[in-house]
Amino acid sequence: MLVFSKARLVLLSVPKTGSTAYETALAPHAAIAVSAPPELKHAPVFRYNRFFRPMIERFFDGPFDIVAVMREPRDWLGSWYRYRQRPELAGHANSTQGLSFDDFVSAYCTGEPPVYARVGSQAKFLEPQRNGAQVTHLFRYEDQPGLRSFLAARLGVAVDPAPLNRSPALPLSLSPRIETRLRRKYAEDFTLWSGIGAGGAYTPQPARAKPVPDAQT
Repeated sequence: MLVFSKARLVLLSVPKTGSTAYETALAPHAAIAVSAPPELKHAPVFRYNRFFRPMIERFFDGPFDIVAVMREPRDWLGSWYRYRQRPELAGHANSTQGLSFDDFVSAYCTGEPPVYARVGSQAKFLEPQRNGAQVTHLFRYEDQPGLRSFLAARLGVAVDPAPLNRSPALPLSLSPRIETRLRRKYAEDFTLWSGIGAGGAYTPQPARAKPVPDAQT
């Protein structure tokens, strides 16, 4: 996550959307660069709202715009699957070696995914908060020219990140049955991605109310 005080902009780091490349290129221009631990580097909107926003708005005098990147959901899962195929993960619980992409996505769609398929949801990461905190500019991962143009205009610097952390190339064949299941279970992700337009414009998902606790008897 990067905070640009002069541009009044926060760049959230959605996993598997090329965020490390942008953070490496733009960190020298940021007032705050959060690169570790992963729970803070990849802080979702709810965590940003709870821990970072109050500090930033207090010390930098007012609200900031928030920009983030979202990847097409199936392609996003493909990146996770390929990334966890790395030889150095052999024997680890989060390795996907020996699994097909169908196996991985099927496990992801279960109620309690195994460790290797426990990668969360982009829609949940980007979910608006009830106090109004939300991403103000959302770009598709596939729209790199649009994202770079936006950042260059806001920051006043050239934006040309070098590719980093690329996953190995692998075929990503998904059966129609599993794809239907994925689209049904993670419909919010597909709806959110489909609602992204040019220049970071998008249709936010409604903020979810906290569940009402059961009455005590």
